[in-house]
Amino acid sequence: MTEPGGLLNERAWRLAGTIRLELDELRGSERTLDNGAVVLDFGADVPGGLEAGLALARLCLADRGRVAMTAGRLPTADWPSIEVSTDAPVAACLGSQYAGWQLSVDDYFGMGSGPMRAAAGREPLFEDIGGTESPGVCVGVIESGKLPGEAVVVAISEKTGVPPDQTLLAVAPTASQAGTVQVVARSVETALHKLHELEFDVSRVVSGFGNAPLPPVAANDLEGIGRTNDAILYGATVTLWVTGDDGSLEEIGPRVPSSASNAHGRPFLEIFADAGNDFYAIDPHLFSPAVIRFINTDSGHVHSFGAVESEILCESFGV
Repeated sequence: MTEPGGLLNERAWRLAGTIRLELDELRGSERTLDNGAVVLDFGADVPGGLEAGLALARLCLADRGRVAMTAGRLPTADWPSIEVSTDAPVAACLGSQYAGWQLSVDDYFGMGSGPMRAAAGREPLFEDIGGTESPGVCVGVIESGKLPGEAVVVAISEKTGVPPDQTLLAVAPTASQAGTVQVVARSVETALHKLHELEFDVSRVVSGFGNAPLPPVAANDLEGIGRTNDAILYGATVTLWVTGDDGSLEEIGPRVPSSASNAHGRPFLEIFADAGNDFYAIDPHLFSPAVIRFINTDSGHVHSFGAVESEILCESFGV
């Protein structure tokens, strides 16, 4: 996963410097902990907003992709949606954006993403995609309603090898404008992760574009998890530009969309409740976009699979 453009953490650090100059406009805040770590709040103790969410999503991608808000057609016409595009899909999405780090320190819990994962390099995923780093700075994004303290930073620093005073963490809960935006900006990442789980050679994916409807901000994080998952499972359309043969795309294509799972067809909160509120009890093949489209850059052929489910989105979003 060696791609031009510099280390992911260094790119995210530079982007974070620009974001810090705009915190007032983003309705965010900054605090420096006693050990020198910087924590950016985009929705835990401050309002945050849509632009904060777009900035947070770009940090998750280590600034290796573009994120924008546009008008979509789901669940109804002209509904806001989040678009993501990247020409470094494996590095940006799997090496950085994927929420693969469960942070549990004392009474603190949050889902960690961003390029700090590449600095730690502890996940089995990196054995397949490569791309681990030994950066001088470290940037992470945490999905949590509580801001991390020094103990959390120390735990991260021990795994990344980057000292606390060179570590920056950006935080937002799911049930916030910024948190909702950054989760729904994971359409391409979800597709790539599903392909990796199906043992597809993700190095064949050279570019990605995804679109998913932006849910209303939920009253609490549990409802937020339900709505953001539904946005991807039933509303996201992802296009991937790939190299290689067409036969392998036709073979794997029907297995990629969320509809390939027997759990598909109900709002996520119902599925989650039936699983005893245990993510790991849910069929992992459910977690994928509603529609996947492959464009073969070698042959010029297009392969599309899956379908959106506007009725489920309307039920989930309360439309």
